[in-house]
Amino acid sequence: MRGVRMKKVTMREIGERAGVSTVTVSNALGGRPGMSDEVRTRVLEIAKDLGYQYPEMSAQRLRSNLDIGILIPEAYFQPNSFYSVLYKKLITRLGAEGHFALLELLTEKEEAALKVPHLMDTRHVDGLILLGQPSKEYYRMLSGKGSPLVFLDFYDEQGSADAVVGDNTYGCYRLTSHLIKNGHRNIGFVGTVQATSSIMDRYLGYYRAMLLHDLPIRREWQIRDRDSRNNLIPLELPDEMPTAFVCNCDVVASRLITALRARGLRVPEDVSVTGFDDFTEAAPTDVPLSTFRVDTDGMVELAVKAMTERCSGSRKPFGRMVVGGQPVYRNSEIPLEEQERKST
Repeated sequence: MRGVRMKKVTMREIGERAGVSTVTVSNALGGRPGMSDEVRTRVLEIAKDLGYQYPEMSAQRLRSNLDIGILIPEAYFQPNSFYSVLYKKLITRLGAEGHFALLELLTEKEEAALKVPHLMDTRHVDGLILLGQPSKEYYRMLSGKGSPLVFLDFYDEQGSADAVVGDNTYGCYRLTSHLIKNGHRNIGFVGTVQATSSIMDRYLGYYRAMLLHDLPIRREWQIRDRDSRNNLIPLELPDEMPTAFVCNCDVVASRLITALRARGLRVPEDVSVTGFDDFTEAAPTDVPLSTFRVDTDGMVELAVKAMTERCSGSRKPFGRMVVGGQPVYRNSEIPLEEQERKST
């Protein structure tokens, strides 16, 4: 009687049974970090039940020809927006390294329902880059799935994912300190502080500079720019105006300049304004913004590196990577002495 040849079990089959990606299966079987004990145990038990024989696989092979998903909350992905620029740089970088990028937009309804992205649910990707911060409940749900995950432009100390961010706190500290050096003492901040980790860190940079110089931080000079769902809202200007504003991004700085002009105030003759990101598409054409230039190329490079290392299992603890930048001073702010002279 002839022996019966058993069907070879693949990692994809194990992943389908366990509800995780093929890369997660490989990392679990190889004893690599990057997932919860619950996910690892489930994968190992399913592999054992199926009689899987684990072959040796080099890290180089695991790093090449990856399918990487890019998930962006729909509210962030507007034409010529900062995140659309980051997305284009991501797909260019991934393609240059031999990987394939797949985009999925996260709708407000899907986010509220904590719906797993289609790319992850169907295991069509080896890992996922989450570009832009959704709700805390949503991104922590994703980080519990066990698949390689990178947060880009935000972070969470409790999320099981690598994170790549710009130098937000230091950048806003530099901008605020520059205004103080130029004589400004009454300085406001524009941004909903608790909306994202990036806005919070930028506010902390502003707060640090004001605190260091023993300057007043008045509640009415803290202007909200978005609601709890990250939708931009009208800017409510205070009755008594500070001499300068630090804005959490260039888009908001441009909106502030429009709001100030509607009240009959000139920038920078009456009020100085700074932005953040150096996102030229958002800047008003007649008032070049003083801002902090974020190294978007460096952020994308680190995000792709973290993803490929996480997929190969060579990356150990989760961590936050901060990419530096530099202030750029243009014409949207002037010294207080000059402002007072021009406003008379």
